[in-house]
Amino acid sequence: MEMTIRKADRVTLTVLVDNYLDMFLQESRAPMHRPPLPVDWQLTPVAEHGLSLMINIDAGSEKHSALLDTALTPATFLRNLKVYGQDLSQTEAIILSHGHVDHCGGLLDAVRHAPRGCPVIAHPDVFQPRKFPGQQGSSLPVVDSEALRQAGAEIHALRAPSSWCSDFVGVSGEIERSNAFETGFPGAQIEVDGTWRSDPFHDDQAVILDVKDKGLVVISGCAHAGIINTVRHAQKITGIEKVHAIVGGFHLTGPAFEPRIQETIEEMRLLEPDYIVPMHCTGWRAINSLSEAMPGQFILNSVGTSYIFE
Repeated sequence: MEMTIRKADRVTLTVLVDNYLDMFLQESRAPMHRPPLPVDWQLTPVAEHGLSLMINIDAGSEKHSALLDTALTPATFLRNLKVYGQDLSQTEAIILSHGHVDHCGGLLDAVRHAPRGCPVIAHPDVFQPRKFPGQQGSSLPVVDSEALRQAGAEIHALRAPSSWCSDFVGVSGEIERSNAFETGFPGAQIEVDGTWRSDPFHDDQAVILDVKDKGLVVISGCAHAGIINTVRHAQKITGIEKVHAIVGGFHLTGPAFEPRIQETIEEMRLLEPDYIVPMHCTGWRAINSLSEAMPGQFILNSVGTSYIFE
């Protein structure tokens, strides 16, 4: 065990940005709570290829909040913050799941809206140049650490697991690759010391929460390390076996990743989570396969949905 996180009485996740939006999904059942239809139809939510979640913790008289990822574009991130009435002024940590732009696009604006000195937790590789060779416009924007500092961020570039928000919010650090089928992102490259090389996505990390009497809530951004590897790593470093919920992007979309869907489902069944909430880069085929294979645990996500685990 490498990390101790405190048990929360209640964890509330609010999905600020995701790839999918259906405002007429009105059914709510625990732990899922759909937002009401807009009052102002000139200010409606937006979906895009990106991810951002607010995390709120209740434990006795303590309340804590953190932000995981900041979507693809500042406009969408800021718009949905306003639509859902989310306030970053009390945010205690901004956590980056990895360095791709669809998770960091609104980062500078998030820092500006958060308290000055708010920690930004990221692996050092988040700040390295990256590209997808062979595709037009393949070079990805680089996270500008100096601009973040000037805006008031306190950057924590960490490889190891860490805990935040009075030790209620765990960050996995580098994720151990423990199986043979989750083999990374073919063709992705990273520049290290002036040399382009295959990107192992060492910066891919997850948020780990522990709900009292329920178990772990594991939240991935894209799970480039593999969603099964991610959950197994969370179990290992916390010493907690029970998995309550697996939430976030599983990166099973597209021809390079879809062959992993069936084995992922088989391993997911072995983890026995109470809930599975696939998002973002999981992909249509994988989402539908999960819904058919694990209908009792599966929840279809939509922008604005909140999940209350207690």
